[in-house]
Amino acid sequence: MLEELLTKLREITADAEASLAQAKNEGDIDAVKNKTIGRSGAITALSPMMGKLPPESKRDAGKAFNEAKTKIQNALSEARKKLEDSELSDMPAIDVTLPGRKWPLGRKHPLSQTIDECCAIFRRMGFVAVSGPEIEDIWHNFDALNAPLTHPSRDPKDTFYLPDGRLMRTQTSAVQIRTMEKQKPPVRIVSPGRCYRRDTPDATHGVYFHQIEGLYIDKNVSMADLKSTLRQFASEYFGREVKVRMRPSFFPFTEPSLECDFSCVMCGGKGCGVCKNSGWLEIVGAGMVNPKVLENVGYNPEEVQGFAFGFGLERLAMIKHRINDLRIFSDNDLRFLQQF
Repeated sequence: MLEELLTKLREITADAEASLAQAKNEGDIDAVKNKTIGRSGAITALSPMMGKLPPESKRDAGKAFNEAKTKIQNALSEARKKLEDSELSDMPAIDVTLPGRKWPLGRKHPLSQTIDECCAIFRRMGFVAVSGPEIEDIWHNFDALNAPLTHPSRDPKDTFYLPDGRLMRTQTSAVQIRTMEKQKPPVRIVSPGRCYRRDTPDATHGVYFHQIEGLYIDKNVSMADLKSTLRQFASEYFGREVKVRMRPSFFPFTEPSLECDFSCVMCGGKGCGVCKNSGWLEIVGAGMVNPKVLENVGYNPEEVQGFAFGFGLERLAMIKHRINDLRIFSDNDLRFLQQF
């Protein structure tokens, strides 16, 4: 019985070494391993014979098993190394003196460039850029901003409501509320981000768009501070020759409210198709923060005041880069994007 076992182990080992000598790829090597020392391999199948041997023969049999496994494992390692060396020798030589290949680099989307440029301008004026969630609750998006229950923006025809009662934010003003709830005055922030509204997509409208809104809360803040901030932004973004004018308006979260126009950069204020021959472009909605909004976040309107403003980033980019269709920003046309 012992001699029969030893003979089979020698045959299995020799057959494995011969097969590995002819192996041409990793699959051939793995096949030999599975056939010999794998879970269903030939050597594993001989293990039950150990139990049938007399006690005085088991020691020699165990030694023979270990030697056979060791030989096969060594042969497997040598076959893998031989295969690896062969693959390396077949590889073409590398000339390290050749210049490196230049890989094409991506470019920032024009809207991302606009966001970065606007944030940089306001940062130089002391504002800090903050962000907030795009899925908002009604309190932060409407109630805290003093929007009446009858306000058109609350209508499901204008706003994307979710089944759980939340909504896709319609303005980044919600970030201002979240910031004021966590921070005591002074507060000086801008909040760029994506907003959503139900609208029919066309050259100037879309179901989502980007806004940047600003907020400054402190003691003794006045309308003069707001005007100087917007004039400084217009001067840095469009150029020093741009003029600014303000018109009375109404927004639930500011009182008094105003619309801020910049002189048309297309025609220099002379009148053209872009500005509808008025010489002015409507850019910013702004005003002094409504005292009711300050009370909603726990501020005392008798101690602090502030101003807020907001404008669409697509509109800024379209004016600056002479783009006449809003949809091109989301078409992912590389011919367009590579121009920036």
